Amino acid sequence: MPPNAEKREGGVEETPDSGSATPDMEAAEQKAEVEAEVTPHSVFRENKHHTAEEQKIITNAETTMATSGTTETEEETTTATSVLKKIEHSGERVAGVIAEKTGIPTWGVVAIIILVFLVVFGIIFFCVRRFLKKRRTKDGKGKKGVDMKSVQLLGSAYKEKVQPDMEELTENAEEGDEEDKQSEQKLGRLNFKLEYDFNANSLSVTVIQAEELPALDMGGTSDPYVKVYLLPDKKKKYETKVHRKTLSPVFNETFTFKSLPYADAMNKTLVFAIFDFDRFSKHDQIGEVKVPLCTVDLAQTIEEWRDLVSVEGEGGQVSVS
Repeated sequence: MPPNAEKREGGVEETPDSGSATPDMEAAEQKAEVEAEVTPHSVFRENKHHTAEEQKIITNAETTMATSGTTETEEETTTATSVLKKIEHSGERVAGVIAEKTGIPTWGVVAIIILVFLVVFGIIFFCVRRFLKKRRTKDGKGKKGVDMKSVQLLGSAYKEKVQPDMEELTENAEEGDEEDKQSEQKLGRLNFKLEYDFNANSLSVTVIQAEELPALDMGGTSDPYVKVYLLPDKKKKYETKVHRKTLSPVFNETFTFKSLPYADAMNKTLVFAIFDFDRFSKHDQIGEVKVPLCTVDLAQTIEEWRDLVSVEGEGGQVSVS
């Protein structure tokens, strides 16, 4: 056989395979390209189809909900109308029964029933309103603040009635002080002398005189006399003579307290009490002079003038003795 024949045989075996392979490859590539070109459009179409279906489903759901709502409202209205019809029917039956028994026409029975309902409703409304009004007034009284003006007016009135004005108090105090000073000045003064004997343990007291005494009698004079005693025992009391119708009496009378040791004398207080004598009534006390013996030097003779002071707790009077 010639060599070309062998080549052809070998070529025949290879060439058909390559030739058949290349068209298949081309067809596959074309198909892939076509599929690549076609798939976006198909996907878009499928998505569009799905969105349309979803919109249909949503619209169907909305329509079903709207229909259900309308059906519910229709059912409620029907139930309400049925209840009203039942009430009307029962009312008509009751009115008919009452009309048959009483002989009153039906419209008259209905009018009477309506009137009774109105009266009962009015009574209930009146009671509730009154109760709420009382409650509001109570709450208002409880929550109402204090009226400061009324409080101030009340306080000022109470102050005027009970408490005097400060000016009046000061004036009265000044007047009282002036009166006290005048009274102290008008009580006068007393002149006396003290002598202590250490050998005899005795105290000699001399009432010398008094002057500027107040006038306690109707004629503008007094009848003064002096009582002399020691505190606190008051065992011995001495009295001077009464000097008639004078405001500056001169006594010059001496009294002796015997058996009075010096140590005991230091615990005593010597009192000069001046009285106005009155024959038919109690004697008025003009004033007094108190001399604590511990405040004076009994080792020497003492002669002094001292002012009379008013008496405290004595009542200003003494019984006739």
